[in-house]
Amino acid sequence: MTIPDITIAVDGYSSTGKSTFAKMVAKEFGFLYLDSGAMYRGVTLFAMEGGMAPDGKINEDALKKALPGLDLHFQREDDKTLLYSGSRCIEPLIRTLEVSALVSPVSAIPFVRAWVDEHLHAFSEGGRVIMDGRDIGTTVFPNAEVKIFMTAEPAVRAQRRFDELVSKGENPSLEDVMKNLQERDYIDSHRETSPLRQADDAFVLDNTHMTLHEELVWMLGLLQGKFTLLETPGITW
Repeated sequence: MTIPDITIAVDGYSSTGKSTFAKMVAKEFGFLYLDSGAMYRGVTLFAMEGGMAPDGKINEDALKKALPGLDLHFQREDDKTLLYSGSRCIEPLIRTLEVSALVSPVSAIPFVRAWVDEHLHAFSEGGRVIMDGRDIGTTVFPNAEVKIFMTAEPAVRAQRRFDELVSKGENPSLEDVMKNLQERDYIDSHRETSPLRQADDAFVLDNTHMTLHEELVWMLGLLQGKFTLLETPGITW
């Protein structure tokens, strides 16, 4: 199935599987995957390692001065898109609970959002990209041809995040993970700059009780219907 060179924007709550879904769609349909959340996590890690987040409080003046010198970029490795800071791969470091606890406050800072948006637009020049985050369809790419808003029940999201952290060797409590998700949901939905919200023309994907295969089938149906495509790609049914 030949899909036009379009931009697909995937927004939604944390731990709904936005990145997993977007990567899967990118691989299946030949799109470049960009993870906007990784960019915010990269800035958060930069602030933490640079002493700009003492006791969990962001020193915005120091971060604003230092941010222009940060070199964040994506590299493709073995069908994966990884985030680098200079020559260092920081993927494992940006997925920790410590970074998760600060990423929402950092991403709520207007100059951080402007910096990330500028870089995301540069990365996506030429189209045929799929990008996930919390304001992709409403702020970063409001004219994206396809917009998806992902959601799932809070308990399911917390369990998914807990399992992910455990698989990486961390030892969190499910209660702490749930608290972190609730705090991030509130901050993301109430921040002054580009709050998390569903775009008016977005398709809602509630994957509370869906498998990854079912999500892919859902996406196939959406693309076939929107672009009147009759051919079926080589999905393993």
